[in-house]
Amino acid sequence: MTPIAKFSAAAVLLAAFVLPAEANQFEFKAAPQTDLNRIYRVDRVTGEVGACQYGLKEGTIGVTFCYPAGEGAGPQTPGEYGLVASNHQKEAGVFRVNYRTGEMSVCYVFNDHVVCTPQATSGAAASGGGSGEQPAGGDSGQRGTGAR
Repeated sequence: MTPIAKFSAAAVLLAAFVLPAEANQFEFKAAPQTDLNRIYRVDRVTGEVGACQYGLKEGTIGVTFCYPAGEGAGPQTPGEYGLVASNHQKEAGVFRVNYRTGEMSVCYVFNDHVVCTPQATSGAAASGGGSGEQPAGGDSGQRGTGAR
């Protein structure tokens, strides 16, 4: 085999290992709300969250509305992030989870940006026991719909 052929074969082999790693940089998850066509995206390493949805626009086939990362949704401490949707049919947001630390935050569209609550772990995981207390103001706080 000639040196050029060896180099070409090595380059193809290297590309076979490098390209799939880049293809898995993002994870996508639909909002559980049954009448909302929104998809969330998270960067698996940085935890940055964005979202897009389809919208009608007169005289066209439609438009894709995308919401950039806003407060709390930008890059986080490097980790292994993913998205989890609840089974709540009227929930417009999703959970951003860090599989390495167990931290979670809730992300949703608010004022044309994706925002996320501060990352937290359950009281039981952090201290060995939970207090059973609810957040101030009710059961789950604000639910953003991001309706246009």
